[in-house]
Amino acid sequence: MSEVRLGMPGVSGSAGGGTSPTVLRIVLGKRLLALRERAGVTREAAAGLLDVTPLTIRRIENSEVGLKLPYVRLLLGLYGVRGAEAEQFTDLVKAANRPGWWHRYRDALPGWFSAYVSLEDEASLIRTYEPHYVPGLLQTEEYARGVLGAGVHATAAELDRRVALRVKRQQLLTKSDAPMLWILMEEGVLRRPVGTSPDVMRAQVDHLLEATALPNVTLQLMPFEIGPHLGAFGPFHLFRFDLTELPDIVYTENLTGAVYLDRRPDSSAYLEVLDNLSARAASVHETRAFLENIRKEL
Repeated sequence: MSEVRLGMPGVSGSAGGGTSPTVLRIVLGKRLLALRERAGVTREAAAGLLDVTPLTIRRIENSEVGLKLPYVRLLLGLYGVRGAEAEQFTDLVKAANRPGWWHRYRDALPGWFSAYVSLEDEASLIRTYEPHYVPGLLQTEEYARGVLGAGVHATAAELDRRVALRVKRQQLLTKSDAPMLWILMEEGVLRRPVGTSPDVMRAQVDHLLEATALPNVTLQLMPFEIGPHLGAFGPFHLFRFDLTELPDIVYTENLTGAVYLDRRPDSSAYLEVLDNLSARAASVHETRAFLENIRKEL
């Protein structure tokens, strides 16, 4: 995958609507690359077997296109993978090609964000820096409605769907194999009113206090007094997985799309910023006390 840019026309690796790679597809693409190299087969030879260009083979291995089962079967044969091993691989391809649970929300989901939901769903650790809003996984329904409806020309039904998707994603935190969620959030997030009533912010702070009691959630606030720091350029998320094929993946977004980075120098730079910020931020206990004080002020 090296670097995947989604929703940004004209950039290498751009993808639209339903073409964003799922985690399983990314893993299988990497496995096909490893199998080809182990077998000593060139991309040109693999392309010749399928009657496609070498670029298509690269795109399959980089998870930039879907996995066509007939292509995969031919490639496995060329790479010397047969019998039970080949059957197991093709079963995984069928699973990768099945839509994720979020597919039914595709009317409310930007194409460049569906990959994010897949990564979020499979990660063992999610680390987030957020300077603007409470992260989606910890938003109340009314807070989410205020954020998602800000400046967006959407019908009431469209907004309802976007809010429903955000609330559905939050079930991730209480499932049996829930990921560890570690959030660094600026004080300004709590000073920015969201919603048409102060009750929205009160309920949101109460929800954050409840979330800090979850064993898999770590929340640290960044008080104003910290001053300038390396993370101030914008929000970002780092995903870590138990799957050996997947490195850390960093997600950042802008007004029209998103960038997914998995080159080690990139992810290491973001990880260094997260470690630096967590050392400077309020501790978990200080953060809870800060939230309680904020709640009294609202």
